[in-house]
This record gives sequence, structure tokens and C-alpha cells, in this order.
Amino acid sequence: MKKRFLGLVAVIAAFTMIIAGCGNSSTSSDKANGTGDGKEVSGSITAVGSTALQPLVEAASKQFTAENPKAQINVQGGGSGTGLTQVQQGAVDIGNSDVFAEEKDGVDASKLVDHRVAVVGMAPVVNKDAGVKNISKQQLIDIFTGKITNWKEVGGKNEKITIINRAEGSGTRATFEKWGLDGATPIKAQEQDSSGTVRKIVSETPGAISYLAFSYIDDSIQGLSLDNVEPKEANVATNDWKIWAYEHMYTNGEATGLAKKFLAYITSEDVQNDLVPQLGYQSIHSMKVERDAKGNITEVK
Repeated sequence: MKKRFLGLVAVIAAFTMIIAGCGNSSTSSDKANGTGDGKEVSGSITAVGSTALQPLVEAASKQFTAENPKAQINVQGGGSGTGLTQVQQGAVDIGNSDVFAEEKDGVDASKLVDHRVAVVGMAPVVNKDAGVKNISKQQLIDIFTGKITNWKEVGGKNEKITIINRAEGSGTRATFEKWGLDGATPIKAQEQDSSGTVRKIVSETPGAISYLAFSYIDDSIQGLSLDNVEPKEANVATNDWKIWAYEHMYTNGEATGLAKKFLAYITSEDVQNDLVPQLGYQSIHSMKVERDAKGNITEVK
């Protein structure tokens, strides 16, 4: 009798442990899919557009698919205009953009759903040989409109200024022209699609100037201050540095399936507090102001 009782106790104890284990099975996969629903994540999606946002989406997709090996996320550049056009046409699942859909001609923003995943500051960058670290905003406008053609005119070396522009359709270009040049049209110059290519050309070309997202600025080039305001995140958060944009991931209608889970993941606290700042972006939660598509600024409450 005693043996039977002890055997029954052992069975109950084992069963209790199994139940407890099932009740606490919050796996890393649950965290990664952004839902915690325990369902296996699978399928394939494509995200296309902004090269300024591309490093974050690529890094987040690698983390996500490492936790969810049956999911595949294809990330491509091409510029914000391409991303918005293709997601509107249904050619891709997600359109990555540095600008609001409302700002792009030919895009019906009413059909797209905006998912803000980060904030990116952008700054004029120069070849280190130019000998300048700070200029006025008016001088910046005069450089890009061709009125100032030599760095000695703004306190730098006696060196010709070479402008490297971004391609038409680039969200970085649209943001820079709107907030850095006050809407002025830059002179015709060499154009490049890729942020990485721009950085390389500026670093290797004496006298070169262009503009990049903070996430692309490194020791190979010089980021310029404007009117003694440094291009840094703290100044973006308060709008003291005005050349910044939200990083948007647009879907055609409400996100569903894998796209919905990936967007939930990239806006999760883990990614926003860790991966986003790690790659040189700002968390959407760090901003002390908000800006709408028309440029209106309101304080975050």
C-alpha cells in the first residue's frame, strides 16, 4: 500500500512539473515575433525603399529571422520614392521611407498605413580636408545653390567645393532640401543613390560636401554644425537641430501576417531601446516634440 502511495505521489509531482513548464514557456521566439502568442512565425515578405533606414531594417530582420528560422524578410534599398510607389502598387509588403507619404507626388497616402519605427537626424558632411566644422545655415544654402564655391569663403582651405547630391526620389534629399536648404533648389551636381556610396565619395574627394543620416557619419568624414548647433540626437529631440525625419514603414492597408509581426517586433521596447540607438537612430519614444506632414511642431505630452 505504501509503495502504491509513493508511486502515486511521484506521478502527481511529475505531472505538476510538466504543467508548470508549459505555463512558463515564454520563449525567445515569442518575444521575437512581437506577439507573445507562442505561434510559429513563417512566410516571406519584402521591404523596399529608404537607404537611410535600410541598416536598421536589415539588422532587425536578421535578429527576427534568427529567432524565427521559418520566416524570411527581404530588405532592399532604392530610395523612399521607390518604396512608397511599390507598396502602393502592391509589389512589396512594406515601403520604407524617410518622408511622409503625403509629401510624395503620385502617392495616395489615404491607402497607406504609416508605422513610425525610428527618428533619423541628417547633417551636411564634408571631406576632412575642407578645414571647416561649423557654418551658418545661410552659408549652407549658398553652397548648395552655387553662390559659394570655395571653402576659403567660409573659413576653410583654399579649395574648390564639390557637391555630391542625392538622387531624385531620395527621402534624405527631400528632408535635407526642406529643412536644411529651406526649400531652395540645389545646383546640378553628381547624384548618388546610396548613402554608403556618398560617404565613400566624400571621404575620398578633396573639397566634397554632401549630406547623410547620422547613422552613416563616421570618422572618415566631418559632420558640420549649423549656426553653432551640433548635429546630435539631443538637439534633434528638441528640434533645435531641424534636419531630421521620422523613419516610416508603410503598408498598403493594415499590416497582416508576417509583416504585422515584424512591425510589432521593430517597434518593441527591446529593439527601440537597444538596436535602434546602437545603429545611430533615435527611438520614437525619445522625442520631446512631434512633427506632422505639414511641418507643424507640437510638444510630446
